[in-house]
Amino acid sequence: MKAVLCKSFGPPDSLVIEEVPSPPLEAGQVRIAVHACGVNFPDTLIIENKYQFKPDLPFSPGGEISGEVMEVASDVTNVKAGDRVIGMCGWGGYAEELVMPARKVVKMPDGFDFPTAAAFTLTYGTSYHALKQRADLKKGESMLVLGASGGVGLSAVEIGKAFGARVVAAASSDEKLEVCKAHGADEVINYTTEDLRARAKELGGKTGFDVIYDPVGDKYAEPALRSIAWEGRYLVIGFAAGEIPKIPLNLVLLKGCQIVGVFWGSFTERDPATNFQNLDEMAEMVRNGTLKPHISATYPLEQAATALNDMKARKVTGKVVLVTGRS
Repeated sequence: MKAVLCKSFGPPDSLVIEEVPSPPLEAGQVRIAVHACGVNFPDTLIIENKYQFKPDLPFSPGGEISGEVMEVASDVTNVKAGDRVIGMCGWGGYAEELVMPARKVVKMPDGFDFPTAAAFTLTYGTSYHALKQRADLKKGESMLVLGASGGVGLSAVEIGKAFGARVVAAASSDEKLEVCKAHGADEVINYTTEDLRARAKELGGKTGFDVIYDPVGDKYAEPALRSIAWEGRYLVIGFAAGEIPKIPLNLVLLKGCQIVGVFWGSFTERDPATNFQNLDEMAEMVRNGTLKPHISATYPLEQAATALNDMKARKVTGKVVLVTGRS
């Protein structure tokens, strides 16, 4: 089988594609013919040894896949050969085949195609967990989303609207903000041409934002935090802009607010039942049109480095997906 390999830590252009043997199947595992694999920001970190999880070299990046079950171990009962499935693998997805634990595999919802299924779990899973379990976002509350045109940001815009919130989307260009408005954003902020602190304070009004969703960090975090409401919830999703910000804790004291960490990968391990319930609820929202995953481009497996470089260069809106010859 073909696989994209990280053989030494480095940038996307250091990845190679090779023919490798398909790994053996062990107890509790399934073998999946991969049709599509979502491309996510953590993929850019894991190949540079900058992510929380550090697989042994060589490995394939790619944390979420969709495909068809080829075979299952004798003790596996949740899926069978021939099932169309989604796999939450963490890494290993940039390949034509994948062997992974059956407990991290779910049947693909009816009505999904393979690219949509592969673009669904990490971004929407993160945002749904963030807004439901971590922020307890309520109908009528207000939310500011930073990096709103990216994968997790755009999913947060959609889910926030589905929960009945007023959503303000912040991104780096008018073109990206048009995508946010198409997915439900009530107001927008272009933080390349506008002062984020002043504009967020204006749109937050006298009370401020009940929830701030931040997947970018860096210089954007503090000015956004200054617009939070009393007892607001500041969701720390990630640091796509580069630097991990240093927050003046006097702001937290003065606002009586919470800074809330969101680590979806760890949540799926610690509370798999709730995660699967979240996925079921979101799948129904996709089927009824409430959520509309936005895939801006698909790439063949051989162009994995290009897909990752486009993501790092912020050329991506929503999600991009790698597809294999099986699709």
